[in-house]
Amino acid sequence: MWQRVQTLYLAISTILIAVMLFSNEAVCYGANGEVIESIGFTQKITHLILLIIILILNFLALTVMSHRVFQLRTAVLAAIVTLALQIWIAVDYFNIGSVFVFRLPAVFPAACVILDVLAARGILADQMLVESSSSLRKSRAERRKGRK
Repeated sequence: MWQRVQTLYLAISTILIAVMLFSNEAVCYGANGEVIESIGFTQKITHLILLIIILILNFLALTVMSHRVFQLRTAVLAAIVTLALQIWIAVDYFNIGSVFVFRLPAVFPAACVILDVLAARGILADQMLVESSSSLRKSRAERRKGRK
């Protein structure tokens, strides 16, 4: 089901979170421009746990395409946990001070929240379409049964 746009949203979100595992959150530059100290996302246990949970939820939502309700719930839960991670990073931003410069991957969770919500919206639209078509089939079968 890679032709569905929600599958692409979930795949991009999963890739962005996986990139965060291997990147730095913030760096401290010296007087002549070299990196003195860097803080990775995996150095803090809370960030690491949230990243692993988000990866598992996104991977589940990505691979379980035949169970739309479960896929919808995991996509929404992934969006909520990703929003919590983004809030945690924002708190770190205000607590660390002006010595560290935050890198681009620090805003990846915000993009992932948007992608997960868009995916959940697409999954919900598919589910509503399937339910409406099945109810039309049932009513059509009942009308045929009543004529005989």
